[in-house]
Amino acid sequence: MPIGSLSFVLHSHLPWVLHHGRWPHGVDWLNEATAETYLPLWRVLHERAGKGSLGITLDLSPVLCEQLSHPDYPREFVSYLEQKIAAAQADASAFEHGEDPALAPLAHGWERFYRSTLEEFMGPYGTNLVARFRRLEERGAIEIVTCGATHGYLPLLSTDAAVAGQIRTAVAAHRRHFGRAPRGIWLPECAYRPAGPWTSPVPGPAPAMMRAGLEDVLEAHGLDYFFVDRHLLEGGTPLGVYADRFDALRHLVPPAATAGSGSHPPYRPYRVGARGRVACFGRDPVTAVQVWSGEHGYPGDPVYLDFHKKRFPGGHRYWAVTHSQADLADKRPYDPDLARARAPEQARHFVGLIAQVLTAAGRHQQAPAIACPMYDTELFGHWWFEGPRFLAAVLDAAAAAGIELTTTGAHLDRHPARDVVALPRGSWGDGGGDAVWLNPGTEWTWRLLAAVEHDLAGLARLALAAPADPLLERLMAQATRELLLLEASDWQFLITTGPAGDYATERFHGHESAYRELAALAGQRLTGGALSESDEQSLAALEAKDGLFADVDWRAYAATPSTTVTGGA
Repeated sequence: MPIGSLSFVLHSHLPWVLHHGRWPHGVDWLNEATAETYLPLWRVLHERAGKGSLGITLDLSPVLCEQLSHPDYPREFVSYLEQKIAAAQADASAFEHGEDPALAPLAHGWERFYRSTLEEFMGPYGTNLVARFRRLEERGAIEIVTCGATHGYLPLLSTDAAVAGQIRTAVAAHRRHFGRAPRGIWLPECAYRPAGPWTSPVPGPAPAMMRAGLEDVLEAHGLDYFFVDRHLLEGGTPLGVYADRFDALRHLVPPAATAGSGSHPPYRPYRVGARGRVACFGRDPVTAVQVWSGEHGYPGDPVYLDFHKKRFPGGHRYWAVTHSQADLADKRPYDPDLARARAPEQARHFVGLIAQVLTAAGRHQQAPAIACPMYDTELFGHWWFEGPRFLAAVLDAAAAAGIELTTTGAHLDRHPARDVVALPRGSWGDGGGDAVWLNPGTEWTWRLLAAVEHDLAGLARLALAAPADPLLERLMAQATRELLLLEASDWQFLITTGPAGDYATERFHGHESAYRELAALAGQRLTGGALSESDEQSLAALEAKDGLFADVDWRAYAATPSTTVTGGA
């Protein structure tokens, strides 16, 4: 009998960057992640498919799926790969002609890496990576779950209709991409809010309102389970996940104890809330630091490829971590052979930790134990270049250690959650709350966003009562898309962390402006006005630029507003 079960929960997400710039901010973010993470991950799983469950619960966010499957994306990615190949060739020539001959083999290695990536992308399995992962799920190798449509930070959205819009759009997109409804969902930033009084996240006259718990919204849309950080179950100090990578967050929120829902170890699922019809899984804290931390975890190993030091203009990396605190000038040349040997060693250590965790959990609970290490997928390959090799070695070694590989959905089917918990509000962000997304630098975004959310609700009620009009239909659908894009938590995150703050600010204002333009044109149609040729061209341009979620439902935003709480909260 296995000592317990293991399910890697991998959260894959990037904001809508297609048609919104290339370098340094824009679609090259997606290109980098595809080359360094998504394709290598698919390769690891594809090579092992057919052997039963691989223990991977994979979240592919709806907005990521819309980009990876977009007909414009293959051309963008191929162009990117060709640029990287040319840059590697130029580097090799420069190194060989005296700049640093010892680095020339590494430049040739990068050329091989990108050539093989191009061949694989254009090969027999097709250029649609979403379809590739769908086939893995259909073979029983993995389970694919969803996320908020555009990764909206749900506890801070101003209406239940806005929260439901993120979930409803996500479920519809998942059905379209994967041929089935999702059972599980990764709440963006693992951010949870229970039912009860809610006040606006920014100062103002808005009264407190009674809001539905997120589990009730999930249940209404057919979802069975979600994921939370362990401090919402056990209490204690939140681990945080971003401060190791973004210096701007190190002093944003000091560590503080969280009440949690009681002593509920994160090694079995729990029923959530008064109705208890939706379950949650908790993040395993023991293994978290081993992969998340660039300072204390595996990615900080001196022999691994350094993420930060790059040679421009091509952007290739030729240096090793050397030391997590080493100055860029002190980085040593990277040795691929040393790095290749180290990943399997650390995989064995990781499997040993999982075995210890499951054995200990099995002694203290009657329910079969499951460990759920939860990570951003992009950690494997992008932030940590050797990560896919490590992941492959863990999957290969788990069975020999008596660990069953499974998915969270399969585990829930076999071992239904029995204990009920009342979760507090919280996230997996640094500090365990909202501060990464709501702080003095981002308050203005929430004020503008709430105004747009309330405006669309009123506009939808008017449009719902109007006669059928194909042009009004297009305007309302595109206005809803712009709202969904405006709600992406990525904008607040990027503003807070700094390096791409100007890009995020520009994107936020751009989507707000697009919404306002579309809402004005919709209002014009509702009063019987005609659109000029220029107006119709503007609509078509926005549909081409932000043409995601073909099945978006603007009508549902006309739902009755949440109840006001007398006397505030």
